[in-house]
Amino acid sequence: MSWPAAARWREALVGPLVFTNGVFDLLHPGHLDVLSAARREGGALVVGLNSDDSVRRLKGPERPVQGEGDRAFVLAGLEAVDAVVVFEQDTPLELIRHLRPAVVVKGGDYRQETIVGAEDVTGWGGRVIVVPLREGHSTTGAIAALRRAGPD
Repeated sequence: MSWPAAARWREALVGPLVFTNGVFDLLHPGHLDVLSAARREGGALVVGLNSDDSVRRLKGPERPVQGEGDRAFVLAGLEAVDAVVVFEQDTPLELIRHLRPAVVVKGGDYRQETIVGAEDVTGWGGRVIVVPLREGHSTTGAIAALRRAGPD
């Protein structure tokens, strides 16, 4: 969804909007834990997806492995996800302020005080939830394992 389309969709929602964000380069069980937990917290789940340019700035020139269109397509196909919105900035703060979710959910590698937008969301009466990490699952680890395995 574009930002204007997401704002229109947001206005028509019944029930609280839940927000999470990330790169979601290679989907793994830890991602699904966060997305499923987030979906249970409200009426709809929107995922803020880092653009390819923002991923390169944050993670280096070899990322993302998949382009933003493919990453958005995979996320949008998940039952837990109601909408995907790409953001160009290095953080989702502007998108959070644009959509004003009632709940923000992040994985356990974050604490409430390190979650971008947490002050804004709690300031307008919302909640911030941290979902425990699933041990042994990370995109960085998966990419490293694939590189060690070499080409087929």
